[in-house]
This record gives sequence, C-alpha cells and structure tokens, in this order.
Amino acid sequence: MKNHIPPLLTYLEARGISLQSLIDSALEMYVPHPGIETPEKATELLTEEFLDILQDVNVSTLIVAAFHAQEEAQNGRIPGLTMERFMGRPGLVADELIGIAIATYIGGSRGMFEFVRFDQAKPGILKELPPLTNDAIGALVAGASSNVYTKALKNTDTTT
Repeated sequence: MKNHIPPLLTYLEARGISLQSLIDSALEMYVPHPGIETPEKATELLTEEFLDILQDVNVSTLIVAAFHAQEEAQNGRIPGLTMERFMGRPGLVADELIGIAIATYIGGSRGMFEFVRFDQAKPGILKELPPLTNDAIGALVAGASSNVYTKALKNTDTTT
C-alpha cells in the first residue's frame, strides 16, 4: 500500500499540484511542536497524512467539485456570477464555504482553525492557484497539517 498513488493525487498532479507542493505549502507554516521538532519529521508525517487523506472519496469529491466550479466560473457558466465578482470584488463566499467543508471534514474544528491561517497567508502553491481552487487546496493542506500536529501531540508523552 505504501507504493499506491491515490487517484486524487494523480488528478491534482495533472493540474500542476504535486505531493511535494502540498508538503512545501504546509512547511511554510511549520512551527516546531512536541513530536514534530524538525522540518524533516514534519515532512515525514505530512507525507503519510496526505497519502491517507488523498485516498478519501469524500475529499476527492469536494476537491473535484472545486475544480469544476473554477472551470465553470472562468468560462462564465455560473448563472449570475460576473467576472468582477468571481475575482473577488465584491467577494464571492462559495470558495470559502468549500474550503470550510474540506477543512472541517478532514480536521474538525482544529482543521477549520488551520484553514483560516492558511487562507490568510496563502503559502506555497496556494498563492499560485485561482480563487475557488486555492481555498479547496488550502483546506486540504490545513486539514493535513492540523491532523499531523494533533496526532503528534497525542503520541507525545506530556506527563512528567
């Protein structure tokens, strides 16, 4: 199973988003933490977490929906959505709602908190992606990051 490439990763790679770009985006927000004291350890844990998350059909469905919505919006096929509004003036919130759904599904309230941080900072690949997909991918990265920190903390003996 270690060598199995999740279908969602193949989908993302076809759109210029590699596993390494997801990891690099998460690492831009890296903070040493019990159980994740080094960037190397963070990379190892993030890789495992992404490979797990990217196998989830629900995550796949939400990510693909964001990419389809992006394409439809760019081609002017979303009823009532002008290009000006699509580009953020005045703000479209559907992209945030997709991000919230993905982050919450993956990491619960902690994932949602991380999504806000990642959405504001737009690290790595996120700053290169258009409006709808940057929130979906940001939520994916935020959820994975949140899970890694949460699991590391649970696996660290904090009692003395």
